[in-house]
Amino acid sequence: MDRDCTVRRTKAVQNHQNPQDGPSGLNGLDNGLEPAVRKRKQKPEVSAQLLSEVTGGLLVLGFVCLLWVLVVFSLQQLVIRSSGEFNAIRARKHLDEMTSVGPRTVGSHENEVMTVNYLLGQIEDMRGESVSGAHSITVDVQRPTGSFTIDFLGGFTSYYDRVTNIAVKLEPKSGAQHFMLANCHFDSVANSPGASDDAVSCCVMLEVLHSLVNLSTPLKHGVIFLFNGAEENVLQASHGFITQHAWAKQVRAFVNLEAAGVGGKEVVFQTGPENPWLVQAYVRAAVHPFASVVGQEVFQSGVIPSDTDFRIYRDFGNIPGIDLAFIENGFIYHTKYDTADRIPTDSIQRAGDNILALLKHLVMSEELGNSSEYRHGNMVFFDLLGVMVVAYPARVGTIINYMVAVATFIYLGKKCMLPKNVGGRYVRDLVYGSCVALLSWLVTLLTVLIVSLLITLMGRSMFWYTHFYTAVCLYGSAAVGKIVLIHTLAKNLYYGGVRRLELGELFFDVSLLLWCCALVFLTQHNLCSAYVPMMMVVFPLTSKILLNNHFKQRGASLQYSVLYVTGLAVPYVHIMFLIWVVFEIFTPILGRSGTEIPPDVVLASLVTLATVILSSYFMHFIYLCSSTRRMLTGLGSVFLLMFLLVSCGLFFPYSGDQSSPRPKRVFVQHILRVFHTLDGSVERQDSGLWINSLDYTGMQHITAHVPEINDSIRTRCQDHLPFCGFPWLLPVKFLVKKNWYLPAPEVSPRSPLEFQLLSREETTWGSVKMTFEAKGPSHMSLYLQPHAGTSLSRWSFGDGTPQFDLSGEYFIFYSHGLDAPAWNFWFEIQPHEPSEVFTDEGMISLALSAHYFSGSDRSSEQLESLLKKFPDWAFASSWVSTYHMFRY
Repeated sequence: MDRDCTVRRTKAVQNHQNPQDGPSGLNGLDNGLEPAVRKRKQKPEVSAQLLSEVTGGLLVLGFVCLLWVLVVFSLQQLVIRSSGEFNAIRARKHLDEMTSVGPRTVGSHENEVMTVNYLLGQIEDMRGESVSGAHSITVDVQRPTGSFTIDFLGGFTSYYDRVTNIAVKLEPKSGAQHFMLANCHFDSVANSPGASDDAVSCCVMLEVLHSLVNLSTPLKHGVIFLFNGAEENVLQASHGFITQHAWAKQVRAFVNLEAAGVGGKEVVFQTGPENPWLVQAYVRAAVHPFASVVGQEVFQSGVIPSDTDFRIYRDFGNIPGIDLAFIENGFIYHTKYDTADRIPTDSIQRAGDNILALLKHLVMSEELGNSSEYRHGNMVFFDLLGVMVVAYPARVGTIINYMVAVATFIYLGKKCMLPKNVGGRYVRDLVYGSCVALLSWLVTLLTVLIVSLLITLMGRSMFWYTHFYTAVCLYGSAAVGKIVLIHTLAKNLYYGGVRRLELGELFFDVSLLLWCCALVFLTQHNLCSAYVPMMMVVFPLTSKILLNNHFKQRGASLQYSVLYVTGLAVPYVHIMFLIWVVFEIFTPILGRSGTEIPPDVVLASLVTLATVILSSYFMHFIYLCSSTRRMLTGLGSVFLLMFLLVSCGLFFPYSGDQSSPRPKRVFVQHILRVFHTLDGSVERQDSGLWINSLDYTGMQHITAHVPEINDSIRTRCQDHLPFCGFPWLLPVKFLVKKNWYLPAPEVSPRSPLEFQLLSREETTWGSVKMTFEAKGPSHMSLYLQPHAGTSLSRWSFGDGTPQFDLSGEYFIFYSHGLDAPAWNFWFEIQPHEPSEVFTDEGMISLALSAHYFSGSDRSSEQLESLLKKFPDWAFASSWVSTYHMFRY
């Protein structure tokens, strides 16, 4: 019997050492080996078939760094070749002229007169050139009035009066029935020259118009160039054009030029809805393609707190289009640093080449004239390092995705069907391995979030804002270290008796399975972004199959490892490009996302997500390496060093360096508040400097420079007053709750707000209709707060149905151009209780704020005095405003 046991044990050892046996060893057969035999049998595996720790770590690090350098290099190559038809030098001259007038807010002389006159002058020169050409130019200056409701920022209503549009129709002299629309906006936010947002786009459009005018071959269709003058006022001018202009009915599709950054490459980040022919046109025509359907689905999910005219043309005009925007260097977007000199000429050239080529292609196409026939379907599209754009119909993508998923399940299923109970053990080990991977990701996320919360509680939030790679070192080292630690513990404690090569094979299959599950999930939810997990399945699986024999014969040799990571290059370089886009967009946004969202938690989550994605197919290297001790020591040292440096406050969040500013954003208003009683008399009034921080750090860093701005003057929301009793320009009080109010001498605008109740009448259905008139500056905000027992039933805005915001109040944003009449509006309030109940406080509180963005009223002596005390790394957008509250 002893001899028989020895024979069986020897066969078990032989079976376990045979690399052709697959994953049968995962059941822990080595546990039965005698210590001497185990030591003798495992030693060759360590020396010949496992990676050394240093080699494995350097290989992965070198691979990631090499691909990152490739991504960065491709992003810096703005213009590889030019069409030669677009003149960027001339477009830059337009940009210098437009931005030389300073900020161009709606209603200001700079926006409504100086900029309009400049654009009209340039267009008139082109019209003179067109007299002897093949095309004609028609110019129309539109000043529409209207209102609409939008669900942006929680939902509010927008009202505009005589804002400015310059519409230019270019068509063959024989006329055209169908038109492309090219849209830009020439207005800017207050206190910013608005070079990238969006003067440069208008300059590109001017030069594109000039190029098309001089074409000798007549276009098949026409182009309408819309230079709209009220986009920053929540998309008002585009709404006026598409709902009221006579030419709008001839528009079949549009191209919108926008900006969320300054310079760099303009990216296609929205298309449709549906109409795949537009994406195909961009792919065929664009000289420098740069597009991503991932960006489209992220943007349309509402995660990014921004919007463009694309929404207006889509929702109110039912017109398909393409949305392009500059996204680099969003740190200075909407600040005084958004100047013409910061936009490279190559950025203007590539945008002009692309827009000109795209418009020429579309206006000569059959699809534009019969767009309804090509309407249905979506497109999967993505950019490959700026060299080309891959695009195919979404239905084709669905077929490809499911084919890849089936192939993956066949690959895994063959192992599950192995005889002699090996397949059953493999299924169990695959499930356990997946649980280990998911657990490592969950624990990693929790660990990094705890670190980010500690950093926040220590008052070191946003240390990475100017020094981004410090966040990669701190949160990235913590994430990688935790993943490596958990898998090392699993390898040594749970899988202690299993061969490393088999574990490496198993955890490759785990990564493959998890990516395949993500592929199926996204495909079932009809998301075009499913192409990303599809690539992360196809290339690694193909690479693994091709290297399978090499792995079985030589194990985890250096040659195998190099060939393996080479096979991952295509999906990984694209993944790293997408990671760059995410951080390029979201890092600056965290500097203006309000005081309630801890930015370190968001950034730490993004870094962890990027780490999990990048580490997925390197997870099995942990099991193929002979040890991870040095790796863990190195990662731990990096983390501890960074944590200590951050804790000591070595990295200051902001920078006033003119070459690369990272300003802290602050709103400062000198306000006058007047509160009226039910009988119209003044109950109380005050005046002061109202300060809003647009990021999480509040006034923490400002106090050292301006001591009077400290927590002793912090304000709290007074819920019984409309919008907390302060003059909010937009309904963002749920994002910006940390406010400071410093008493100051009363401010008295030379053109004060005039407001009166014109009429009050009871309707036959029991409601009370009130009509008002207001006359004030170009920007006003109306807040309505019905009291308990009442509700708004109708009003004169939008479609007539009142819509409240997230706080349950009603917000109406108003702006006007030049020479606008008084603003008249009405609403009906429906009491639910007998009228006697409302004798003390009335039925509704109404507040009207006036914002002075231009002219002599925009500033005050006290405001200027305070602004001079701010450090050079802070950008304070400032103006004067008033707040008047009434009860009725």
